Amino acid sequence: MADALRLAEDAELDLVEVAPNAKPPVCKLMDYGKYKYEAAVKARESRKKQVNAVLKEIRFRLKIDTHDYETKVGHARRFLTGGDKVKAMIQFRGREQQRPEMGVRLLERLAEELQDVSSVESRPRQDGRNMVMVLAPLRGKAEVRRGQSSGGRKGRERIDTTQAQPVTNSLADAMPAELKAQASAE
Repeated sequence: MADALRLAEDAELDLVEVAPNAKPPVCKLMDYGKYKYEAAVKARESRKKQVNAVLKEIRFRLKIDTHDYETKVGHARRFLTGGDKVKAMIQFRGREQQRPEMGVRLLERLAEELQDVSSVESRPRQDGRNMVMVLAPLRGKAEVRRGQSSGGRKGRERIDTTQAQPVTNSLADAMPAELKAQASAE
């Protein structure tokens, strides 16, 4: 141990005990301040890349109209493809509370329509006057971000102009042959 301390002093480094329980104890010569700094930088970088999924909430009523329902399903689909979780909530009022099975049917229909982009994290459950179900995305938020960054422009496709068809200048050029024959006969 004394030899190791002398070596560390000569090299102007620190003697760090790596495995104190080993026989004999394992030590390492290193600049401990530099080691701690690099570990902190590495931890900061990993936190920067970490992405937290947000829980988005969508509220329904039991007597929702079809267009309103489709709009809310579209919002839920957008949230799920963005990597966020969705909490679907049905609010019951008055006599609606006596028919919770209708709420379960509505939430199961929602889960069925969104099964291509989500999975059910928690089944529909009654919570006072509300019924709640949580949907989780199939792809995590980090995966979605990686997919967008490698694709370049958001959601736009590049068109291959080498395979494009020439544009016709007149309506007669675009007409099928049988219609051209009819038009010339008249």
